[in-house]
Amino acid sequence: MKKTDVMGVAFDDMTMAEAVERAMALAKTGKGDYVVTPNPELVLMAQKDPAYAETLAGAALTLPDGIGVIYAAKLLKRPLTGRVPGIDFAWALMERLAAEGEKLYLLGAKPGVAEQAAANLKEKYPRLEICGVHDGYFQEDGPVAAEIKAAQADVVFVCLGAPKQEEWMRRNGPETGAGLLVGLGGSLDVFAGTVRRAPEWMQKVGLEWLYRLIKQPSRIGRMVKLPGFLVKAAFWKNKGGDGS
Repeated sequence: MKKTDVMGVAFDDMTMAEAVERAMALAKTGKGDYVVTPNPELVLMAQKDPAYAETLAGAALTLPDGIGVIYAAKLLKRPLTGRVPGIDFAWALMERLAAEGEKLYLLGAKPGVAEQAAANLKEKYPRLEICGVHDGYFQEDGPVAAEIKAAQADVVFVCLGAPKQEEWMRRNGPETGAGLLVGLGGSLDVFAGTVRRAPEWMQKVGLEWLYRLIKQPSRIGRMVKLPGFLVKAAFWKNKGGDGS
């Protein structure tokens, strides 16, 4: 499987269809592998935090979620096939889970959100078996992992936000008994209908970040990191790839 290093994070260079195919194979193993979908903010976080970098490196699949990652890869002369946004990956994966009778567990968000997400997803995919839900407000990992194992989940959508969700998957993946865990940030809010995605045309041209900023001006502190990220990518290239 081809890996492409983008500023210290090794991304899987594949299409959406290839990513789903790989995920389905992992889902049937029961090994507790996990998927991460880093954007520029998470790549920068990994550069500053070796433990988090190690967590990302331990993923069975590392998919390029942010358009900034695609731009950085081009700057580095290591172009990726394209974006594989986490939420689009989740939609495509659920279609396959429904078709093949695999069980899905939803973990994260505020109380009640996962339940509403489950109801909406069942309406969209009547054959999808959602075997359990749990909100993201818990203190101990063990009981949650045990609950997932008892539900006999094949796939778990872990929506706890970064870096918490990636660290949770790494610590608890095998204990859940699931084949695959997928870190998906705020996706449950989208599935539940409490947050709307950008119009499709904005998604296609890589402007979903702008829509989020318009809807949530408080995100400006996070968004201004993107130009700095691309400048750093240029320096990374010129300094031989170590960013020093």
